[in-house]
Amino acid sequence: MPLRNVNEEKGTVDNALLHHIWSLIDEKKNTFCDLSDRIWATPEVNYTEVKSSRAHLDILKAQGFRVTEGVAGLPTAMMGEAGSGGPVIAILGEYDALPGLSQQADVARPIALEEGGNGHGCGHNMLGSAALLAATAVKDYLASEGLPGRVRFYGCPAEEGGAGKGFMVRAGLFDDVDIAICWHPGAFNCVKEPNSLACNEINYHFHGRASHASATPHLGRSALDAVELMNVGVNYLREHMPNSARIHYAITDSGGFSPNVVQAKATVRYLVRTRTLPELLELLARVDKVAEGAALMTETTMKRNILSGDANLVANRVLEELMQSHLEALGGPGFDEADYAYAARFQQTMSKEEISSAFHRTGKTMESGETLCDYVLPLDRPASTMIGSTDVGSVSWVVPTVQAQSATYTIGTPGHSWQLVAQGKSSLAHKGLAHAAKVMASTAIDLMKQPSLIEAAKQEHKRQLKGTPFINPIPDDVLPPFPGTH
Repeated sequence: MPLRNVNEEKGTVDNALLHHIWSLIDEKKNTFCDLSDRIWATPEVNYTEVKSSRAHLDILKAQGFRVTEGVAGLPTAMMGEAGSGGPVIAILGEYDALPGLSQQADVARPIALEEGGNGHGCGHNMLGSAALLAATAVKDYLASEGLPGRVRFYGCPAEEGGAGKGFMVRAGLFDDVDIAICWHPGAFNCVKEPNSLACNEINYHFHGRASHASATPHLGRSALDAVELMNVGVNYLREHMPNSARIHYAITDSGGFSPNVVQAKATVRYLVRTRTLPELLELLARVDKVAEGAALMTETTMKRNILSGDANLVANRVLEELMQSHLEALGGPGFDEADYAYAARFQQTMSKEEISSAFHRTGKTMESGETLCDYVLPLDRPASTMIGSTDVGSVSWVVPTVQAQSATYTIGTPGHSWQLVAQGKSSLAHKGLAHAAKVMASTAIDLMKQPSLIEAAKQEHKRQLKGTPFINPIPDDVLPPFPGTH
């Protein structure tokens, strides 16, 4: 695809500059593809990313960044900075895996590497690696051109339910950042739509009185009954909440295994999601009332504790249009015949519904035989109705933020699946992560060379949040949900 300049309303980027930045990526991409593969091979879940964070730290130091470890009181979080003066551009990386998704690489059938083991079912092995590659390229460009400006790589743990970035926001780590840039692996190349749900994850603990379930049932007060009544009440609540809201639960402590003992304690964990932060606060208050009612009916006591929380994403049209221009200048990742053959093997393991759903989320209709995306989706496309949550949302409330998506796997691959894990070390993954790094790095450099773009993005950010102050969904007294603490 021929290079073209960004139009003058959004700043200009000449072909020579783009080639320079992209060449910096190509020079070092093998190092970072190797990093991605090593993270894939040591999948670690929320706040246990010891090996993964160490691998990123080692490369940060080797590439000459000024490194701060354990930021925000999170042992597996980090920050690396390079450059001086000028604006501060943050590039965000993740490296946490998911439980129970162990899978052999490149095998188009479910075969675990380790029974019950973890796996990178959301591609975060690529996510952190590409973000660090982009930050390295920006550092190298600034040094070669003698330009003012600082690039920061943020190593962010526990995106998958641990809200690592929310704790980092609460600690003030983004207070002096001008712009934040990130990306996520996907099946299509695009500016990722700023569409996510605010959420809180909460434990509801019920305490009652144990007794002999047969001889003295009248003396017992069942905490498990309270949990079950709460679940019934919340199920009735679903009829009377916004269509975009979601509520999920899991009983994490049923109080014991003997049916002949009235359970004196039980815990249920809820994940409550809504379109916006204000809606979240309203719905949480209603869920709390259901829990209080369940305790009242069973003559038990109830305590709740918030584990984590994410804000919804805040859009920034200025940054989205700028990144779209860089995506269109770059084109797709450049898949070859071997990549298409590889993808065809995996697509055969997917249902027609899974493939159709992938197209539907982009506003496209399913096209027979299309296995990979080597083109760029338009910026304006139908908004997806299938929405999750991300802790990037909390960052986007305190600093103008934009996200890319690069194709790293077969169209139709379900998120959080064995198929996604299996493709995580493939040529698709490597080409996609280098592609994402080029988009993020060139966008960052364009912002540094065009301060007016940063100011325009900040004004857009203020406009989006006018009249809606940020309330971090993680209260000040909530500690990070480290393993074994809740």
